[in-house]
Amino acid sequence: MKELISKQLVTYLENRGVEHIFGLCGHTVIAFLAELEKSRKIKFINVRHEQIASHAADGYARVKKQASVVLSHLGPGLTNAATGVANAALDSIPMVVIAGDVPSHYYGKHPHQEVNLHADAAQNEIYRPFVKRAWRVDIPELFPEIMEKAFALAESGRPGPVLVSVPMDMFSKEIDTALFEKTYHNTKTISKPSIDDETAAQIIETLVKAKKPVIYAGGGIILANASKELSEFAEFLSIPVAHSLMGKGVLSDEHPLILGMTGFWGTKFINDTCKNADYILGLGTSFKEADCSSWYPEYTFSFPPTKLIQIDIDPSEIGRNYPVEIGAAADLKQALKVLNRVAKKLYPSGKKNDALRKEIIENRRKFKASNQGLEKSNAFPMSPQRILADVREVLPRDAYITTDVGWNKNGVGQQFPIYEPGTILTPGGLATMGFGAPAALGAKVAEPKRVVVSLVGDGGFGQNPAVLATAAIDNIAVIFVIMNNGAFGTIAGLEKAHYDTTFGTIFEKDGKPYSPDYAAIARAYGIEGIKITAADEFKPALKRAIELNKPVVIDAAMINNPVPTAGHWNIMDIYSPGKKVHHVSTN
Repeated sequence: MKELISKQLVTYLENRGVEHIFGLCGHTVIAFLAELEKSRKIKFINVRHEQIASHAADGYARVKKQASVVLSHLGPGLTNAATGVANAALDSIPMVVIAGDVPSHYYGKHPHQEVNLHADAAQNEIYRPFVKRAWRVDIPELFPEIMEKAFALAESGRPGPVLVSVPMDMFSKEIDTALFEKTYHNTKTISKPSIDDETAAQIIETLVKAKKPVIYAGGGIILANASKELSEFAEFLSIPVAHSLMGKGVLSDEHPLILGMTGFWGTKFINDTCKNADYILGLGTSFKEADCSSWYPEYTFSFPPTKLIQIDIDPSEIGRNYPVEIGAAADLKQALKVLNRVAKKLYPSGKKNDALRKEIIENRRKFKASNQGLEKSNAFPMSPQRILADVREVLPRDAYITTDVGWNKNGVGQQFPIYEPGTILTPGGLATMGFGAPAALGAKVAEPKRVVVSLVGDGGFGQNPAVLATAAIDNIAVIFVIMNNGAFGTIAGLEKAHYDTTFGTIFEKDGKPYSPDYAAIARAYGIEGIKITAADEFKPALKRAIELNKPVVIDAAMINNPVPTAGHWNIMDIYSPGKKVHHVSTN
């Protein structure tokens, strides 16, 4: 029996358990949309810009822990979505992008919106640098097989986005239903690699003999859903745990062995503990620049003399930035299960180090105390520390937080306690401004019963305020907290520190500060908007927003002070060689 590909694709996605598709219409995909309307299992989340779709799908996949689906028009639709897809790629987030393309029988004739300057029908090439694979469907009978491969590749190994570029006439072709039905017999889960007992024993013996071992955890722990196994291993051998930005939340920030975030925005205690370690067990981390103080050995990590053991699902990450003594390519959850089992066999009583726990807890107390003044300050515009402290005090422990870039990313990584693994969503590798607000939409769609707050600067929120249209239409109850410093704040602080100007970074009109009234903009979209005029208004406003269980925008004016840092970033040496200058306040 033959049926339209568009109809069979909807059925295929339903059978895969897809519940939401994020996207935007275009003439190349309306045949599929017409069939999707008939689905009772899949909801289409309609957006006003494709970058919103790809960021929302990114947030959704992080929370759901399965590949999300983006639907895009060809050409400008695909390029609009590209930033969000690239962000997902660099953070190893599984995603399947289904994009319409020009009719297959018009390749090379330059039909409407075709990308063909260097090769005919070449729009799929746009995604080549960052997707795991890009397919173009040239033969309709191969479409079912391509879709099955696309989901499998997106979710296996090191996860990431894939692209399926579909000439629009393919959606309107009929193929035998047996071709899609064949894919239903294929497994939808693939067993993941682990480590052998001999390797586990070697790692454990090395760590037990070490004098100052440290576990360094990255986002791979979150992706592998391995926080429980990590906690068990660290506690059994009493090894402190530091983390990268993407590793924020691998363990609760109340855990007695959690050190915190390293690198440029790390504290001196955390960076020194890592720098002085004799062995570091790196788990699911790329040792990226900001996390490692641009790899300068005097700040965060010093390999050698420190020696590195590294486990990662991606073999290419092992030894990428630092020499490795023991390396293993494995899924982190599976590897930690083996490490825990072998550790208990070799050392039934484990190891105790109460002095270390006391030192970590005391350092945490001192750091918290150092921020008390700013966290309690009634100054207005508000201090960023006050905003973060009030948000943490009001939010449930299991609430989801999304960040953008700037204070809301770096300050949250340094100062904002996360209690449940995987409840902070932040743009890591691409560090994309404009990620936070749409990612929060995706998180809330994935977990509608949990509180979701987007902490975002006015620069980031201004990238795509049309996110509010989707929130309003589908009543996606995200709370958007705009930390409004009237600037691209981090860049303004850098330019002021090194060049004594803020040209191009401060929002001004006729020499005076300028900011749209984001609360009024929210109301124009049919959403509750609250403009904060005094520091003591903020906490009650946030409480009210949670109680409303509707989308809400809270616009809070904030001073532009830099995030304190004890680490280093090589750009400082490029701007001001030999001067050790960092950021400054622009207030």
